[in-house]
Amino acid sequence: MKDFQDPYYLERKHKADALAGAGVPCYGGAFPRTHTLEEVQTGFAGETFAAGPGPVVRVAGRLAALRLQGKAGFGVLTGGDGRLQAYLKRDLLGESVFDAVVKRLDLGDILGVEGPLFRTRTGELTVEARGLTLLAKALLPPPDKWSGLQDTELRYRQRYLDLMANEDTRAAFRRRSLAVASLRSELASRGFMEVETPMLQALAGGAAARPFVTHHNALDLDLYLRIAPELYLKRLLVGGYEKVFEVNRNFRNEGLSPRHNPEFTMLEVYEAYADGAAMMALTEGLIAAAAMAARGRCDLEYQGRPLDLTPPFRRLPMRQAVQELGGVPDPEALDDAGLKRLLPDLGPAQRAALTPGKRLEALFGALVEPQLWEPVFITDYPVEISPLAKRKPDAPELADRFELFVAGREIANGFSELNDPLDQHRRFLDQLKAREGGDEEAHVLDEDFVRALLHGMPPAGGMGLGVDRLVMLLTDAASIRDVLLFPHMRPRAGAA
Repeated sequence: MKDFQDPYYLERKHKADALAGAGVPCYGGAFPRTHTLEEVQTGFAGETFAAGPGPVVRVAGRLAALRLQGKAGFGVLTGGDGRLQAYLKRDLLGESVFDAVVKRLDLGDILGVEGPLFRTRTGELTVEARGLTLLAKALLPPPDKWSGLQDTELRYRQRYLDLMANEDTRAAFRRRSLAVASLRSELASRGFMEVETPMLQALAGGAAARPFVTHHNALDLDLYLRIAPELYLKRLLVGGYEKVFEVNRNFRNEGLSPRHNPEFTMLEVYEAYADGAAMMALTEGLIAAAAMAARGRCDLEYQGRPLDLTPPFRRLPMRQAVQELGGVPDPEALDDAGLKRLLPDLGPAQRAALTPGKRLEALFGALVEPQLWEPVFITDYPVEISPLAKRKPDAPELADRFELFVAGREIANGFSELNDPLDQHRRFLDQLKAREGGDEEAHVLDEDFVRALLHGMPPAGGMGLGVDRLVMLLTDAASIRDVLLFPHMRPRAGAA
C-alpha cells in the first residue's frame, strides 16, 4: 500500500512502536462509558460547579485538537454528535502516563478519559483527566479541521473521512435515517406488514431495466440481482396478506449519474382492495411524514428554490402535460420532421420505431419532466408502457397509473394493479416481442407469476417510492452520491 510510504504514517508508526516499547497497548479493548460526549454537553449544560468539581465521568472519543505546554495542556474529544474538552496534567495523570502516552498523542487518536467535570475560566465544560487510556492509535492523520474535506471525489471514496470532517454530511445521513424510520412507522401505523423478498431471482422482473447476472455454483444456475420486488410482493396478496411493504435494495446494470446509482433503495407497498387513487393519497402522507421527521416542516428550500411538500399534490394527465407544458397540441399528428425538432437526440430509426405510447413518453421526458418543480402526479399513462397496471375502464388504451415528479425528477410510481391473468399474459408476450426487437429492458415472461394470478389476486393498489431521491430533497443534495454512504465509483487510474 502506498499509505505505508506516507511520511505521516512513518512518523506515527514510530510513535506507536515507542508506545509498544513502553508497554502501552495501541489498540485497547472495551471502555465502558458513563456518558457519551453529547450526553455530557446536554446533561451538564447549565452547571457552573461553583461549589467544586462536578461528577466523575468516563468518556471516549477521537482527539480533534491538542495543545500542550510543558507539563499540562488541553485536548478536545469528538464523537457522535458531541465534543468535550479534556484537561491533561502530568501531576494528575502521573509521570509515566503523561510522558509515555500524552506526549506521543496525535490528532485522530481515540482515547478514553476519566475524571471530574469542571468549567475553565472561559466557561468551557471540561473533564479533568485523572485516567487516560489509548484505545486506538491513528496511523494516518484526519482531514484538516479548518478546510475539512473539500475534494468531492475523495469524500465519496473515503466516506469515513468525510463523516469525520464534515458535520453537514453527518447531519444529512441522520436525516436519511429519520426519513426511512418515518416511512416504516407511518406504514405500520396504517396496518401494513413489513416483509422481505428474494434479492437473488431466477427471473429479473417487476421493472424495465437491465439486471446484474451472477451464478449459483451448487445449482449451476444463473441468477439475477433483483431490479424490483414487485412480482413477489403481489404473490403475497394472492396468498392472503392484504397490506405489505418492503424497504429494499434494488440493482440495475445502468450508468452512473447525479440521479442514478446501480444499487439503490426503494420502498414498495401494496394494498388489497385499493387502487391508484388510494396509492396517491398514501404517497402524499408518507412524503409529508418523512419531511416532518427529517426536517420538522414540509415547506423546504431545494437547490436555492422554494419547494413545498405539503399535500395534496396536483394531478395532471400525461397527454395534457405534453400539450400544456410541452407546447405540443396534437402529439399523435407529429411527422418525422416535427419529432426530429422536438427530440433531436433520437436518430431516424429510433424515431420510426416509436409507437404512439412511446412517442408520448419521449415527448414528456424531453419537454415536460424538467419543468415539474412542485410535486405533481402525472396520470393516465399509455398501457403499452405500463405492462403491470390495470386499464382504465373508460379508456382501455390508458393505464390507471401515476408517477410523482418533484424538482424535475421522478420520485414515485404506482397504479391500480393488473389482476387479470390473461391480460397480464398477453402483455408479457408483447414485452417478449419488444425484447426480440432489441429492447433489452423489456419485461420477461414470468410464468409462475401468471400462475399465481390464475389463482386469483384481489384488486389492489401498489406504489414504489425512490428513497434515495426523496432523501435528496430532504437534505438539499444535488447528487444521489451525497445521500449514499458508499456510492459506486469508477476505479481511479493507478490506484493501489
